[in-house]
Amino acid sequence: MNLNVMERNQMTQSSVTNNKFAYSVEEISEQTSLSKAFLRNEIRAGHLKANRFGRRVLVLSENLQNYLKGENQNAK
Repeated sequence: MNLNVMERNQMTQSSVTNNKFAYSVEEISEQTSLSKAFLRNEIRAGHLKANRFGRRVLVLSENLQNYLKGENQNAK
């Protein structure tokens, strides 16, 4: 029975997060078919929490999952 629970958890995990810690806007756009402009607007509006590292903007895996579930409203 434990295997079924583990298998179910693996199957319900989004294909967007494949054990990466953070994603670029470009990676999220490719995997979700949301435009880069839309994602950047969501980040600016505070709906999708992102971190800046120099010029790179990265979204932590946890923040992306919360956003896709609708749990990350006004994250700023």
